[in-house]
Amino acid sequence: MSATPRTYQRFDITRRVEHVLLIASFTTLALTGLPQKFAGAAWADGLMAFLGGIETVRIIHRFAATLLMLESIYHLVATAYKVGVRRVQMTMLPSLTDARDAWRTFLFNLGLAQEHPQMGRYNFEEKAEYWALTWGTVVMIITGFMMWNPIATTRFFPGQFIPAAKAAHGGEAVLAVAAIILWHFYGVHLRHFNKSMWTGHLTEDEMLHEHPVELADLKAGLASRPVDASTLKKRHQIFFPVTGVVSLALLGGVYYFVTFEQTAIRTLPPTPALQVFAPQTPTPLPPTATPKPLGDLTWAGYVKPLFADKCSACHGVAAGLSFATYADALQGSQNGPVIVPGNSSGSKLIAVQSAGGHPGQLNEAELTRIKEWIDNGAPNN
Repeated sequence: MSATPRTYQRFDITRRVEHVLLIASFTTLALTGLPQKFAGAAWADGLMAFLGGIETVRIIHRFAATLLMLESIYHLVATAYKVGVRRVQMTMLPSLTDARDAWRTFLFNLGLAQEHPQMGRYNFEEKAEYWALTWGTVVMIITGFMMWNPIATTRFFPGQFIPAAKAAHGGEAVLAVAAIILWHFYGVHLRHFNKSMWTGHLTEDEMLHEHPVELADLKAGLASRPVDASTLKKRHQIFFPVTGVVSLALLGGVYYFVTFEQTAIRTLPPTPALQVFAPQTPTPLPPTATPKPLGDLTWAGYVKPLFADKCSACHGVAAGLSFATYADALQGSQNGPVIVPGNSSGSKLIAVQSAGGHPGQLNEAELTRIKEWIDNGAPNN
């Protein structure tokens, strides 16, 4: 049986947790952000419908953005601990060596150099990808705040900053997704499937191929610098209070970010259809004829034609209250009479009409004449 290959730790648990959080937030942001940028395209509309509609997509997008900001704070704290307490070398910082390695790699890929450059813990490609992610996250947070809080933004900057932020936000999103698909996937998954971000380790052969300088430091005992307990305690006494205050301030900033104001532009849900009154006949113009004399103020001479014009649409023969005949009018509805001859103030018809807003509303002159008719005993002929 072949011996188990020796492995070296590449990433500890904190870095792997960061990676998982970054994958979750970035993927969610891409799936919910790109359909909004390309709204109207068939694939974008289909994806938004699958996710529950534009409002749901926006809510998911903002939750993912909040997770990305929290993960960024976590990364800052974890990095500060490694550098400030453990005094780990800042191997992710770019240097002139990276520029030389990039040029030598270019020549090697063209067949103009015989050897691939020997690189340390992070090569120039990984550093470029890391700082591109850092820069992109800053841009997305700033432009995202402008779009999330447009009213606050326009209090300090011209209104043109909002569409400019939208353009920068969308452009950076497309660039980030393209970089992940075309660059990161190829370098980490296709060219050589690097499992170290999941397992935390690389084999000696993988280290020799990808990071030979770091492998040499590990074997020589130069890569790690153990800290004695007393020194570590002193550094903790400084680090934890300072980091606690800074972390609370940053968390307060995130809370301020997401709760500062209500977004100005909001998609309203569709209003349910409501049944409204629609008169079957157009509302007649106010009468211009001179009032008829009191002798003509009878059911047949005045009231019946008026009720036929104003009330027949709702109070016909088949209705609960009918004004089709004199007898129907005096009979009233199933709740009792609406006309009390000789007593207009006690007649429900007058009370309803006096309140106003009735579908068959009488004007002031007509209502006065009906009161006179009732007080006169509501004569038929």
